[in-house]
Parts: sequence; structure tokens; C-alpha cells
Amino acid sequence: MPLTRALRLIGVPLDLGAGRRGVDMGPSALRIAELGPRLASLGHTVTDKGDLRYPVRETRTPGDSQKKHVREIARVCRRLYETTTAALVDGAMPIVVGGDHSLATGSVAATAAHARRRRRALGLLWVDAHADMNTPSTSTSGNVHGMPLAALLGPEPSELASIGEIRPAVRPDRVALVGVRSLDQ
Repeated sequence: MPLTRALRLIGVPLDLGAGRRGVDMGPSALRIAELGPRLASLGHTVTDKGDLRYPVRETRTPGDSQKKHVREIARVCRRLYETTTAALVDGAMPIVVGGDHSLATGSVAATAAHARRRRRALGLLWVDAHADMNTPSTSTSGNVHGMPLAALLGPEPSELASIGEIRPAVRPDRVALVGVRSLDQ
């Protein structure tokens, strides 16, 4: 008998962390491709929580050029932290679809806090072509989508590193980078 569980689909069409547009269409594209019904066909109970509210790029200014839109991104990540935590507390597995990679700060921080409360170790597989460990002082672009793993592992950018109850959210020796093809200095 296959293992089935309750799944919560959470859309985060955030693109403020990226340098170009397009990733905000991810949640919509996956819904058009029937992600929810396909997961349900495997026997899972799927609840689509819709999309989190997010600021539209054209209505905002980048702010600090070393960490563009970081305040708005942090607000979305705090909401995602709360939404992810609620799913975990209810015994559901959150499936977060986005959006640029900056949103991982909220979902991973929530998962780390949940694991700690349950006295379990957290291992993180970071699947990306890049390490996403830039900080505001090392980034050449100031695009925050290149900083979420740095925030989960350490203190910068502080707006993201302060999300949740654990600092750092993830221990470096519990992270594996998968699919990396390009690392910054």
C-alpha cells in the first residue's frame, strides 16, 4: 500500500529577488499543468492554499542596491514562514511553489523550527545551479535570490536571517548542494 499524506500547496509568485521577470508565473504554470490533481491521483489529499500576497515589482523601488527589495522579500518570507508552520503543525507536508529562490528562507526556516521542536535533525538538499550563498557585501548584482542560503546559514542579509526562531536556521554540515554548476568567489 503506498504511503499517502496530506499536502498543502502554497503558491508564492515572488520575483523581487531576481534580476529579470518570469519566475512569478511558476505557481500559475504548475496549477495549469495540474500539479494538485496529479498529486491527488497518487492518493494524497491536496489542499491548495492559493498564493501568498506579494508586492508587484512595478510598484516598488529596489531600495538598498546591495540587497534589492529585501524588506518586501522579508515580509513575504515571514508570511510564508507562518503558512508553512501552520501546515507542519497540522501534520501536512507543505509544497511551496514559486517564484524566485529568496522565498526558500521562509519555508526552510519554518521547517527547521518544526524539526527542532520535534527534536529531529534537519538535512537540507539545496538543488540549484548556484550556491545562493552571497551576502550583501559579496553580491555583484544585489539580487536577493542569490542570498537565501547565506541567510539560512548565517547572519546576512539580516532581514532574512532573522526569520524564525532559530539562528542560524540550518547547520552548514547538514547542507548538500545538488546540481551546482556556477559558484561565485
